[in-house]
Amino acid sequence: MLNAVDPTIAPEPAAPAAVESAQPAGGADRVLFVLAALAQHGSPITVRELVTRTGLPKSTLYRQLMLLKRWGFVLESDGEYAPGPISLQLALGFDMASHLAREALPDMRLLAQQSDESVGLVVAVKDHAVCLEMVESRQSLRCSFEKGRGVPLRAGASAKSLLAFMRDDARERVVRAQCEPAEAEQLLAELAAIRDTGYAVSEGEVDPGVWGVSAPLFSRRARAEAHGSVTLMVPATRRQGRESALIDMTVAAAMRISARLQAY
Repeated sequence: MLNAVDPTIAPEPAAPAAVESAQPAGGADRVLFVLAALAQHGSPITVRELVTRTGLPKSTLYRQLMLLKRWGFVLESDGEYAPGPISLQLALGFDMASHLAREALPDMRLLAQQSDESVGLVVAVKDHAVCLEMVESRQSLRCSFEKGRGVPLRAGASAKSLLAFMRDDARERVVRAQCEPAEAEQLLAELAAIRDTGYAVSEGEVDPGVWGVSAPLFSRRARAEAHGSVTLMVPATRRQGRESALIDMTVAAAMRISARLQAY
């Protein structure tokens, strides 16, 4: 989640995001449904919280958790459950094998150095914007988007830059599913403007006090659909008078990363 990290201020807890609206159909589907809920929560979770998040009966959840524990996908400690060593191995393998992360990191580091702020690499996964990679600012007051965490695609610069450059049918489906009708029309108009400018800007939409600018990454010259987005995150108190320079830096970094992706 995006947070302004200040040692004197405790961040407000974020509302949990629903894993899926539809109930899983079969046994294997339920196991993966529970594992996805654990992964998206981002911290150890109790069975009671899992019941609330998934809507599954407690007895069903216990059966799935025992199966996941046996195979090393889940660990239990003091009645709380979290992803286990096999899950972490999968995550590490995904990180190491990720062509996008490898190609983006050099310019993410450069952007973080130029701006002295935090930079994230974000991709769209099941109607959420999920952080794939992060380069932290060296400043004590900084913004952070924890790797592996996701937020709904309707809010924040990272999410909107991905949503704006989705296929038309996919964008329409996400917006209608996540927004009330009046809000949906307003968001669709905002996304059209983002497609025209080539970047998204937001302040406080996901976390109070955080200003962000996000530019899409394209693996094809046609720019039909974003492969991901690079996002610069700044405490709002530190962005005054720097907005244009920060936007230009971010867009330039995204263009360099896109050029490398398109070279393959």
